[in-house]
Amino acid sequence: MPAWVYILASRPYGTLYTGVTTELGKRIYEHRDGKVAGFTSTYGVKSLVWYEEYSEVESAIAQEKRIKRWHRQWKFELIEKMNPKWQDLYGDLNR
Repeated sequence: MPAWVYILASRPYGTLYTGVTTELGKRIYEHRDGKVAGFTSTYGVKSLVWYEEYSEVESAIAQEKRIKRWHRQWKFELIEKMNPKWQDLYGDLNR
């Protein structure tokens, strides 16, 4: 079953959230709509700025844990390789 690791941002270089899911479009919608209580709703972290697909859930979880331990600057560099303008990628998803 495919899985995705994703990063949400409150704004460019703002508050970041890293997560993992098997249903990317649905999960991002839940964050944006405030259906996920906790960090993202508290800090207004709703813009999808980076994501990566994995063929195995276990691989996605391992990558999420690695990214969560990274320095902020490394996360910024990862985001900017895919999304240099920090655009919200939610509209690009095939839901």
